[in-house]
Amino acid sequence: MAKGIRNSVLGVGAAIAAVATHDLVQKKHSVLRNYPVIGHMRYALEALRPELQQYFVERNWDGRPYNRDVRSVIYERAKGIHGELSFGTERDVNQTGYEHLVHSSMPLDPPKEAPRVRVGGPDCSRPYDMSLLNVSAMSFGALSANAVLALNEGARRGGFAHDTGEGGLSRHHLANGGDLVWEIGSGYFSTRTRDGHFDPAKFEDEAAHEQVKCISLKLSQGAKPGIGGVLPAAKVSKEIAQVRGVPEGEKCVSPAAHTAFSTPVELIEFIARMRELSGGKPTGFKLCVGSRRDVLAICKAIREVGTAPDFIIVDGAEGGTAAAPLEYEDHVGMPLTHGLMIVHNALVGTGLRDVIKVGASGKVATGNDIVRRLIQGADYTNAARAMMMAVGCIQAQRCHTGTCPVGVTTQDPRRARALDVPDKSTRVHQYHSSTVAQAVEMMATMGVRSPAELTPDMLRHNISPHETRSYAEIHEWLAPGQLLGEPPQGWAVDWAEASPDTFRPGTARLG
Repeated sequence: MAKGIRNSVLGVGAAIAAVATHDLVQKKHSVLRNYPVIGHMRYALEALRPELQQYFVERNWDGRPYNRDVRSVIYERAKGIHGELSFGTERDVNQTGYEHLVHSSMPLDPPKEAPRVRVGGPDCSRPYDMSLLNVSAMSFGALSANAVLALNEGARRGGFAHDTGEGGLSRHHLANGGDLVWEIGSGYFSTRTRDGHFDPAKFEDEAAHEQVKCISLKLSQGAKPGIGGVLPAAKVSKEIAQVRGVPEGEKCVSPAAHTAFSTPVELIEFIARMRELSGGKPTGFKLCVGSRRDVLAICKAIREVGTAPDFIIVDGAEGGTAAAPLEYEDHVGMPLTHGLMIVHNALVGTGLRDVIKVGASGKVATGNDIVRRLIQGADYTNAARAMMMAVGCIQAQRCHTGTCPVGVTTQDPRRARALDVPDKSTRVHQYHSSTVAQAVEMMATMGVRSPAELTPDMLRHNISPHETRSYAEIHEWLAPGQLLGEPPQGWAVDWAEASPDTFRPGTARLG
């Protein structure tokens, strides 16, 4: 026995000596050259840092992108637990930036059924009744097949919409019968010619699926507005290549800009063409707002062309399931609150708000998030990361590596196998149902029966630790058609410079 122990010790010693020798002679890592063997602890701790931070260091309310409180609510609602906390809030309610909803002294009983939003303007012959909360855009390829199946089955059970993301319309989206919003990006996946342009014939065939309820054209997305997406060659399997209409095993790139149009007028004409090819289904576009001038240029184009998109989805810069350069995630794009209010006010000011519905997408997870976005100008909301958590995401933040530990964002069959579709689809349904019910109950607490009764004075914002003001006081809200007459001073320059013929900044100046 002693001899065996001695041999084991000698073996371990030889292994340590070999590692030490390698560390001393290698030239890539300075830490290991100066601290052989023990320097590896630094890299091990670095690899574990996200988990240590999330589970042992961060407080319940200050984690990013989603704090522990929000994650707990999502998980508990997905499991059928109500998601309540005890002993009062841990937040500093006097902190600058804190927001709260205004409750009524005469609250109402919530309706038995949650209100829905009819999407479809005067040129749409097949309108769709949208839920207050839906699955936001996430592509097959970025998500595993099992994740797509679970999301769609959950959507079918709950009667809400599932956005396909720009990665194409796959058999997994169609397998369970859930309602779909087919998103089309600059790569025109599932509807492209061999050279990557829009193919009207393919589009017409795919749009004819009964499950496809709406068509959404992606101009930009919150995580990386202004740049295209890349799916590494290793992820472009035979199935994904077939879905997207690209070569198997080759890097798949979405261009930064569309080739089907280049001006606001051409954008609106293209949307009208897609609506016609789809047989009259609601058709609109998604964007992360860059400037107010861009939005006003689109509004001018709508009025010039004489037809309107049926909906506009506003994506916030804080949103994003997609991998993106850090500089884009942190410093490009407008936050959802500002972008949403710009789009809402621009449509009101140009007399278009009544015919165009507005969706809000970007860090929507709780009932409070839904109500806040409705007050800020949305008609309905979409959630991506919260829906990922409902199917098991643990915020490991490895979505772009293919090594998702719970099988949500991977194409590795072994890892994807961990995601049980029947169980997770039930969780998606339960999370959605509970969250919408909470939003409806909160509106009843505020004394309103429907989202249309919500007003900006019902949301208050701390502008200092000693002063709070309502959104009605802090922000400017345009009157219907106001931009068409005498634009207010704060909007006048942008309105004058916005052109329906270009997305580039204008040169007009007020005299």
